[in-house]
Amino acid sequence: MRIFTISCFLIISHLCTSQSADRWQQRAEYDMDIDFDVSQHQFQGDQVITYYNNSPDTLTQVFYHLYFNAFQPNSMMDVRSRTIPDPDGRVSSRIYALEDSEIGYHKVSSLTQDGMKTTYSMEGTILEVQLAKPLLPGQKTVLAMSFSSQVPVQIRRSGRNSAEGVDYSMAQWYPKLSEYDYQGWHANPYVGREFHGVWGDFDVKISIDEDYVIAASGVLQNPQEVGGDYAPNSSQVKTMEGKKQWHFIAENVHDFAWGGDRDYKIVQQKAYNGTNMIFAYIPGERTNENWQKLPDVMDEALRYLNQRFGVYPYPVYNFVQGGDGGMEYPMLTLITGERRFGSLVGVSVHEWVHSWFQMVLGTNESLYSWMDEGFTTFASAETMNHLKGKGLIGEPQVVANPHEGNYNRYYNFISTGMDEALTTHADHYQTNSAYGTAAYTKGGIFLRQLEYIIGEEAFTAGMLRYYNTWKFKHPNPNDFIRVMEKESGMELDWYKEYWINSTHHPDYAIYAVEPADDKHKIVIVKDGVMPMPLDVAVEYMDGTSELFNIPLRIMRGEKKMDGGRTFSYRPDWPWTHPVYTLVVDKAIKEVKIDPDHRMTDTNRNNNSWMLNP
Repeated sequence: MRIFTISCFLIISHLCTSQSADRWQQRAEYDMDIDFDVSQHQFQGDQVITYYNNSPDTLTQVFYHLYFNAFQPNSMMDVRSRTIPDPDGRVSSRIYALEDSEIGYHKVSSLTQDGMKTTYSMEGTILEVQLAKPLLPGQKTVLAMSFSSQVPVQIRRSGRNSAEGVDYSMAQWYPKLSEYDYQGWHANPYVGREFHGVWGDFDVKISIDEDYVIAASGVLQNPQEVGGDYAPNSSQVKTMEGKKQWHFIAENVHDFAWGGDRDYKIVQQKAYNGTNMIFAYIPGERTNENWQKLPDVMDEALRYLNQRFGVYPYPVYNFVQGGDGGMEYPMLTLITGERRFGSLVGVSVHEWVHSWFQMVLGTNESLYSWMDEGFTTFASAETMNHLKGKGLIGEPQVVANPHEGNYNRYYNFISTGMDEALTTHADHYQTNSAYGTAAYTKGGIFLRQLEYIIGEEAFTAGMLRYYNTWKFKHPNPNDFIRVMEKESGMELDWYKEYWINSTHHPDYAIYAVEPADDKHKIVIVKDGVMPMPLDVAVEYMDGTSELFNIPLRIMRGEKKMDGGRTFSYRPDWPWTHPVYTLVVDKAIKEVKIDPDHRMTDTNRNNNSWMLNP
């Protein structure tokens, strides 16, 4: 019995220690040497990854993403694009029509582990590898690969010859090790969207024809050797048989991307805090003026983002013309550049904001796309409103609710009956529009509505606390909610469960306003399934007004501050009760539920009442 008791104590102690420890992270250090043949749009690669197993598990296999393999007829991306009800117009049936010289591919010629041959097979966009020897917890191993690749015609994000004439948009372009975390392997095929990666360092050398200019993730190590706009006075430009070698190092990132073109103009500007902002674009009538104005605006954007959402930790950021719209990567975004100025600023802000919620926090955006795209949507709207208020995009103007358009898109979409829960994996939404609404629209509203629930001050402090607590740790929805619970002093799991795990929504109505003895009562009914705390504004006949806050009982608290608003508090509303009566002392002229329109009440027609004149 005594031995059993001691064993139980040790087991319980181990479980408690495991649960309270910081979440472990795998690590991958890449060393890549790329030789590019622009005449064939192909390249040869040697890649060495030092992989650190910081997990408590013994690994007998690893997986690589081979993203370029998606750009082949009858790939999963191709079939999905041709069979989904609302295909992305940039893809549609274009992959199916590719010739052999236009497709993308990765071909692995050798792969060793610590010098020993591994066994591997290619399954679409995933390389399945049986390790030569088990990788034990706390150990590291060296994976050495030789491969050849062909860059596809630019269709989605990456590829050659974009619609704006950019030669190479190199995203998802190399064999990339899949992430292994507390949920296991994430070897998802490349079907359409969203990624998850291992943090590490990238040391990348790219040899390409000497007339090419490159902008890439990380810090350029040899500006004097490549010359051009990076070192205009350099006389040390080195070429090897008509090629230059570009050398970049990117530290503590989970991906590496680059753009290349013969005509790129490179503009570098130090931001207010020393961050080196690099702008790479093709000069022309549709780019020159707007791209020349962009650096000063992005400097102010960085200042605001650092103060509001946390400090950007990397030494450089690249805004690179390329791709098919806008797509974010560590220290770099690929964006289409022939835009009006407001649109160019908008896409630049949005993609840079991803650096906070995807590149630094590193949420698994395949599983929780709303925690990346939605949070970025929210922060982008706030940032754009700030820039407009500064007069950096036209005449100075600030709107009271920069998220109003997001709410309207939500209302319009749920009326279609196509809404899906945010728990859906990014690739498994039944329509592209359902994904877009969930990830961007509902994800953004999630934050705006949370601000309404806990108050502006707690929300703003909570966003900074979330960033500083979970940067470089792959947070999940529970991690975010727990931070906000600690900051607000409320219980918020109910909000996550309704808004994220279901498609329910709130709908409240003023049922009656009438005298009651020497008092006056306001009868409010809950028509929707999702419960919410209520702000109720009351204007009295004597010209005074009062703002009431009715918390939910399951919140176990109420917001204390909310942007300078002063509340009169009333008893909690149990979510099971369909009716609530608010009693006041004076005759009522007008009543409004949620006067600031921060709650997603799906029928606002019954949210107000006014005494007939």
